[in-house]
Amino acid sequence: QVQLVESGGGLVQPGGSLRLSCAASGSIFSIDDMRWYRQVSGLQRELVASITSDGVTTYADSMKGRVTISRDNAKNTVYLQMNSLRPEDTAVYYCNADATARRTDDTLWRTWWGQGTQVTVSQ
Repeated sequence: QVQLVESGGGLVQPGGSLRLSCAASGSIFSIDDMRWYRQVSGLQRELVASITSDGVTTYADSMKGRVTISRDNAKNTVYLQMNSLRPEDTAVYYCNADATARRTDDTLWRTWWGQGTQVTVSQ
């Protein structure tokens, strides 16, 4: 199995910054793309940014120009630097990774999800 644990969320004032981290652990054979999603209460989960194992990044329009995704392959960790935060950025932010887990007799490739971290942007 692969576990993803997000951290770094919290309360921040409008215009502020936060850096989210997501560490993968467990019986990891390899990690391919990693992504950050967010979900506003009552709405569908939406993609914020993604990064390949080679470091190629893509961003959704909703936060483009205000976020930077990066990763440290040696630490199996992906980051999301968020700047100029707005109240409408308030959401639960989830980490997601396409990864292969080692099992006793084989491997398993699938998409894994973290439990999410709350980001609240408010005065």
